[in-house]
Amino acid sequence: MKLQLDTPLCQQFGIRYPIFLAGMAGGPSTVRLTSAVSNAGGLGTLGAAYMKPDAIRAAIREVREQTAAPFGVNLFSLQMHDDKRRIEAARHAMIPIRKELGLTELTTGDIQSANDFDEQIQVLLEEKVPVISTAFGLLPESYMRQAKSAGLMVVSMVTTVQEALMAQEAGCDAVVAQGSEAGGHRGTFDMTTHPMGANIGTFALVPQIVDKLTIPVIAAGGIMDGRGLVAALALGAQGVQMGTRFLTASECGANPAYKRALLASTEESTVLTKAFSGRPARGIQNAFIRQWAEGGTEPLPFPTQNTLTREIRNAAAQQENAEYMSLWAGQGTRLLTPDQSAAEIVVEVIQQAKAIVGSSRDS
Repeated sequence: MKLQLDTPLCQQFGIRYPIFLAGMAGGPSTVRLTSAVSNAGGLGTLGAAYMKPDAIRAAIREVREQTAAPFGVNLFSLQMHDDKRRIEAARHAMIPIRKELGLTELTTGDIQSANDFDEQIQVLLEEKVPVISTAFGLLPESYMRQAKSAGLMVVSMVTTVQEALMAQEAGCDAVVAQGSEAGGHRGTFDMTTHPMGANIGTFALVPQIVDKLTIPVIAAGGIMDGRGLVAALALGAQGVQMGTRFLTASECGANPAYKRALLASTEESTVLTKAFSGRPARGIQNAFIRQWAEGGTEPLPFPTQNTLTREIRNAAAQQENAEYMSLWAGQGTRLLTPDQSAAEIVVEVIQQAKAIVGSSRDS
């Protein structure tokens, strides 16, 4: 098999290298990281799911000031509705955790999670973001029509062959096949059928999706270097999406304690948990996850649980206490490197891949 790093995906999206930055919402994603990956030849992606519409607009304009290259913005494609049936039980379960962080005053009253998706996507359409990417579901049909009429590219994260087929039928230009090794939230559409998300390994999932689709497949989950890129291409993917590898980049907004925990972790450190957000996500196991599990309280659904734990996560971040932060990470953390810029990471991955592809041609 003759592998080419300059895949059709590169021409389609106007990038030099088949590397997408994952949209890591909630702190790690920054304008600097997004623009740095794009400037280095990949596709930088701003994780904007938790951002207010006005903040998204400002960030998009900042990205454009820092790069002339294509970039993407990622949103959670779902309408957020709070489930308030077990809030008091969940609040009670958080009391010991709050005490650990000095949060002695109990939270009371109503809870209201942000429900800004319609306004968020409108900003992306108005600003003509080159690539719109979604997690948790597909772009609604009316917005897909608007994106297509404006000449914008649309990418959706999928975790099964069926989801990939749905994405292609809906008009997506490519799909990100998210394997179980991936850090952060599972992108599974139907959480009723898959309460802990669909968890098929990357290298099992990618070729099965490739065989069923005519649009490009981007592999995600556990891919940390040039070896992972070449392996994904050998399975039929036209590119890779990398998140965890960029968490220790100098431009990443991850808390210093988060970065230290990543660099101290191994392939055995992560677990799937609903404790922080109510939706299954892979992260480094810490005191919060253990204490919540020991308490025996079922997490509230997303986004209610996420809203309830925000004060804890914010306090932990301020104290640089990694034991009570959501440390989203994939299973390849031994391959992380400290003190590298995003551009250095992109160059290193491509050089490694070129060396492998070149040696395979010579043999």
